[in-house]
Amino acid sequence: MKEFEVRPTPDDPRLSVPVTGIDHEGCTVTTDVVTERPLTLFLNAREIVTMMTIGDHPDLLAIGFLLNQGMLRKDDEITGIDYDEDIQTIVVRTARETNYEDKLKKKVQTSGCAQGTVFGDLMEELEGIVLSADARITTTWLYQLTRKINTEPSLYLKAGAIHGCVLCEEDRPLVYMEDVGRHNAIDKIAGYMFVNNVEPGNKIFYTTGRLTSEMVIKCVKMQVPILVSRSGFTAWGVELARQSGLTLIGRARGKRFICLSGAERLIFDADTGAISDEDRKYARKSSLDVAE
Repeated sequence: MKEFEVRPTPDDPRLSVPVTGIDHEGCTVTTDVVTERPLTLFLNAREIVTMMTIGDHPDLLAIGFLLNQGMLRKDDEITGIDYDEDIQTIVVRTARETNYEDKLKKKVQTSGCAQGTVFGDLMEELEGIVLSADARITTTWLYQLTRKINTEPSLYLKAGAIHGCVLCEEDRPLVYMEDVGRHNAIDKIAGYMFVNNVEPGNKIFYTTGRLTSEMVIKCVKMQVPILVSRSGFTAWGVELARQSGLTLIGRARGKRFICLSGAERLIFDADTGAISDEDRKYARKSSLDVAE
């Protein structure tokens, strides 16, 4: 895969709109505001959930959501996807009869914003997953990734109020997705990996959002062994990462980062004296947006 094979499209008029208001000095200003619209997901004939999303890649979002909720298996055959933009509905059809009724009985509301939910017995689903022990991340790759991602044109830089997730390999960002909820952005990448048969064992996952239990669970279920964020951690997120053998790196800004799990995959090969601090414009925007 090439670098930024999928990248943000901040100039897409469907994803943000200009809104006029006044600033702190009472002057008229126009600012870009990201869109937010409902998308109702059906699995075969059963309504599953209504998600709030910016509206791009609805097919990948739907597939990734169902995979990460355990409603689709990786060996399932998808026989059709019907998306109707007018009524904001998407239907995923499968050859196998799914067990979503049982999953819906065990619904856990998580700390993800908007409609972040995880179904079923979370720990039971994670216990059988073994992450690649051979995966590595060097500090050189980490610094190059954060620089490339932070400077890539995006809705995150244009309008804020949005999260980004990036699938990476070594020092190359491969698939960059954005949405109003970090769980939606990660689901889009899960859907992309399923559709394109992407091997997860040598990948790195980057997110602008917090390293919560939900993000750790989804990353482990996707079998990506390394998770990086410019934001901080939750205690349960760290605990689940350690139990699952996931490398968890947070507060990655400029030359600084903290690794709280899976440090055996981390290789220190960069001269930190040659690494500059984060550009102030990215630091200011991140301080405003990552907690949203």
